[in-house]
Formats: sequence, C-alpha cells, structure tokens
Amino acid sequence: MAAAPIPTEPDSPERVLVQCISRAQSRMDLWVEFINSVGAQRMAEIGVYRGDFAAFVLQHCPSLTTYYMIDPWRHLNDWNKPANHDDSVLGAYLEEVKAKTGFAAAKRIILRGKTTEVIDQITDGDLDLAYIDGDHTLKGITIDLIRVYPKVRVGGFVCGDDFTRSVWEHKTSFEPTLVFPFAVHFAEAVGATIFALPYSQFCIQKTTGQQFSFVDLTGHYDDLTLRNQFAPQELLKLIAAERFPRLMRAVRKLLLR
Repeated sequence: MAAAPIPTEPDSPERVLVQCISRAQSRMDLWVEFINSVGAQRMAEIGVYRGDFAAFVLQHCPSLTTYYMIDPWRHLNDWNKPANHDDSVLGAYLEEVKAKTGFAAAKRIILRGKTTEVIDQITDGDLDLAYIDGDHTLKGITIDLIRVYPKVRVGGFVCGDDFTRSVWEHKTSFEPTLVFPFAVHFAEAVGATIFALPYSQFCIQKTTGQQFSFVDLTGHYDDLTLRNQFAPQELLKLIAAERFPRLMRAVRKLLLR
C-alpha cells in the first residue's frame, strides 16, 4: 500500500491518523496510538467478546479513566454470526474478560446487555471515543451507530472494526457484514467525516456544521455500491467455493494455464 500524503493542517484528525498508521503493526496498535495521541479519557467498547482488545487498550493507554464494556454475553436468537455461541460459552467469556481486565477494575464499567438495553446508562456527550465491534450485520451496525453516536461528545470519535470491502466476511450461510458501506452512509446522514483505515477499521469524527467527507487512507474503498456483490453469478461462485473447495481450486488452476 502506498503511503498516504500527510495533511498540512497541524494536529488534524487526518494527520494524526496517518501518523498512527505509520507506527502501527496491527489493529490494536493503531487504536492505542490514536487513543494516546488524542488523549481520550472516557471510552466505550461495544462488542467485547473475550476481552483481548479491552485488556490491550487498558494496559497501554494511561490517559483512560473510564472504560465501558458493552456486550450481551448471551446467545441471541436473531443474530446469525459465527460468534453467537450458547449461553454457557459466552458466560465463560465474560468471566475471562473480568480476569483479563482485573488490573483495571477501577476504570472499567461492565454493562451486560445489547446496545439497546444498556446504552442509556451512559450520558449523552460523555464519551471521547466509542469503538464498535459488535453485531456487524446491517441491523447491528445500524442500531449501534444510531444509539452510540449521541453518547460521544462533539469533537470525539466513533470508530470500529470489520469495515470490510466484501460483505461476505463469513460464509454465505451467515448474514452479510455491512459495516461498510453503512458507516459511510451514516456519516453522510449526520454530516461527519469518516476515515477508512488499514486493518478493516473506520473512524468518524463528530463535529458541528461540517460537511460529509469520506477520506480513504487505504485506497481500497472505491465502490460504495452492493449490486455486484449480490449478483446471482457472484453468489453462485461463493456457494460453489464453499461446498466444493477442491473442485473450484482445480477449475481455477485450469483457467490460469
């Protein structure tokens, strides 16, 4: 990937993000760099799962004073994704989270429930940053962005994971992942700037009176439409590759000869 030009405006979010990208070797590195660069103190993570991200951020971001952890940690009958395990497994994951983040118990606030069930325990405008890594279906990202956005102060950031160019992050038997392009459309609706970042990440800055802008710092997000990804012939290729992987590999080898 070609290095993105560094903007000339000092301390602009774009400049900060470009500098953070240059220093990061992973998704977690990127957000630690960014949180420390902007001095975020109050943060929420939506979709904590087993707590690896939370533990890493809390360990490496000394500016954080409050870290909300939002996750149902229970089976959801209307969520068709691979991480939707049964209650016993997800309950064990909650205990794992508590153990991994016990060193920061004075900073963490665990809110067990879906976003719609617990988000109003956070005051509007209270957060410097929210990180969304929960239900990546169209329903999930719609609910999370709409309900979380008011909780972030003006000048703060709503960021997230699984901003994948392809909606088929998992097998076609699962719901598509639609963080991209929905997050872009959401940013346009609220008149915000959204940045596409490496490691399938995004960042929206919440401001007042700003016009919508989509800044692609990866060069990969040139098409916001979904038509081609849902075209019958493309779906047939995906399904065939899932059901007959050896046959499809052999066909591809023959076509490349």
